[in-house]
Amino acid sequence: MNGASTQLESVEKTPARATRLRTWRAWPGAQRFRSPGLCIGVAIIAFWVLCALFGPALVRFDPYATDLLATLVPPDATHWFGTDPLGRDVFSRVIVGSRDILVIAPLATLLGVSVGTFLGLALGYFGGALDAIAGRLLDALMSLPLIVLALMTLAAVGSSKLAVVVVIGLVYVPLVTRTVRSAVRAQRTLDYVGAARLGGASALSIMFVEILPNVRQPVLIEAIVRLGYAFFTVGTLSFLGLGIQPPSADWGLAIADGSALLVSGFWWIVVFNAAAIISLVVATNLIADGFHAFD
Repeated sequence: MNGASTQLESVEKTPARATRLRTWRAWPGAQRFRSPGLCIGVAIIAFWVLCALFGPALVRFDPYATDLLATLVPPDATHWFGTDPLGRDVFSRVIVGSRDILVIAPLATLLGVSVGTFLGLALGYFGGALDAIAGRLLDALMSLPLIVLALMTLAAVGSSKLAVVVVIGLVYVPLVTRTVRSAVRAQRTLDYVGAARLGGASALSIMFVEILPNVRQPVLIEAIVRLGYAFFTVGTLSFLGLGIQPPSADWGLAIADGSALLVSGFWWIVVFNAAAIISLVVATNLIADGFHAFD
């Protein structure tokens, strides 16, 4: 009884705080942020977003300035991540190099998820012969390795930031379409959809106003997962010379430049840039797992 009385008195003394706490706990998404993995993932993404926004102000060295008297210096108190073959500070380039990947990958994901969601809603709602044909086409497209498909397309159209965004986005369309299509097919026979039809709602209204809110969870998780793959794909394309082009401080380009130096013991260029890409991929997977756990 004494313990209960103490807790009651504490709440009575801080009614505003208790009210805010109850409001936070009542918010549908609040329990997701009790997941340690999700919180870690959000923190990692937030860190890199800050680096992308304020990178030049956070580093001591110009990431593009060369110093031929300080080439391939290993990590030390002055150059925390060492220097590259041109004497450029690797730490500065890792921080500033986050900008391109954090612009291209989200834009590509937004394109792929938007187009895929629209197609998935249409195919799942209308069904019929068009849905059957589209389903076979989706299966055929998904049987191709996505990275190979992206490489072939970029080799044909040429490399630019816009081309990378469009190619990655379109490559992800079949994956998103299949996920959304399956979710919509499970919803279209439910009573609320029939009631909307009887009420005279148009097909677009039913798809976007009635059905889409009820399939938002798989769409959101699919978007987060695709974002993680987009981070990896952007880095891979840059590594292969078909993505972001020099003189960008892009991580994939840095890994390509430093890979030939690994056999000579100059490991820091590849390791720190690869760790940056891995951290983004792991962060998005942690966030996706956090949302999926409370599905």
